Amino acid sequence: MNPFLSKLLIDLARKRLEKKQVNKPVSKKQIVPLVRKFQVELSHAIKEYIFIIIGVFSAGFGLKGFLLPNKFIDGGATGISLLLENVTSLKLGLLLLLVNLPFLILASKTISPKFALKSIAAIALLAVVVHFVDYPTITEDKLLIAVFGGFFLGLGIGMSMRGGSVIDGTEVLAIFLSRKLSLTIGDVLLLINIIIFSVGAYILSIEIALYAILTYLVAAKTVDFVVDGVEEYVGVTIISNKHEDLRIMITEKLLRACTIYAGKGGFGSQGKSYDKDIIYTVVTRLELAKLQTEIDKIDRNAFIIMGIVKDLKGGMIKKKPMK
Repeated sequence: MNPFLSKLLIDLARKRLEKKQVNKPVSKKQIVPLVRKFQVELSHAIKEYIFIIIGVFSAGFGLKGFLLPNKFIDGGATGISLLLENVTSLKLGLLLLLVNLPFLILASKTISPKFALKSIAAIALLAVVVHFVDYPTITEDKLLIAVFGGFFLGLGIGMSMRGGSVIDGTEVLAIFLSRKLSLTIGDVLLLINIIIFSVGAYILSIEIALYAILTYLVAAKTVDFVVDGVEEYVGVTIISNKHEDLRIMITEKLLRACTIYAGKGGFGSQGKSYDKDIIYTVVTRLELAKLQTEIDKIDRNAFIIMGIVKDLKGGMIKKKPMK
């Protein structure tokens, strides 16, 4: 790490410890683990914001290079913004902020305030990019517009999700309604987009609405590819020698339930097996970045297995937002 940055983190760790223990001297042994936590948080934050920036510029290219010049629309909050841009005198950048704002307020209560703030930053950056960056109009062929406009928009949404934020707030509404109603997240998103495309057919034309459906399908498949599935839940299995610290972090810091399996390691020294607890928990894909950051703080060498969970019932995940 850069010597200046390393010194900055050490000074920050020392000041934080001095505030906690006013009358006691701070030792190097106390500073080292705190500095390591700061390093993990900083490296993960940089990686996540790089994903968000790439996502924003990709979505901006999809919008201004393909959809906007040809009066096309998409699904979700972006589709609502594009529809309003066609029937009002407001600029798309402003509409993206206004349309997504209620969803982001909901996100602060449903998911977490940190997630909502990151999403506000991502959407604000997208609004700036759409308003100020001049992208070339790539083509006037309607099929190419629908396919590649959807691809770049989906790439942008997916990369933003990899960074722990969203640039389309309707997914937050879908998560919220799925907890209140006997519907899956996919069902809620489908209903929202049916309404958007129906209004688009009425305001613009049936042909544009049909192309919009194609744009939405391409974008959804691209998001699938980027974030390894549009399913909301991810089952995470963690194998680590620091299993007790990880259990405490998941249950007390992140407010997530977990299951402990009694396991045996099969690749021990001298060919002997050894006892090892295995942790299993389920998080939403939007919470996955936070979980990985916290795991890295405790054990960088933890063996983590992630698998898509189509849906679930019961437990704490639908009742409490991640702390």
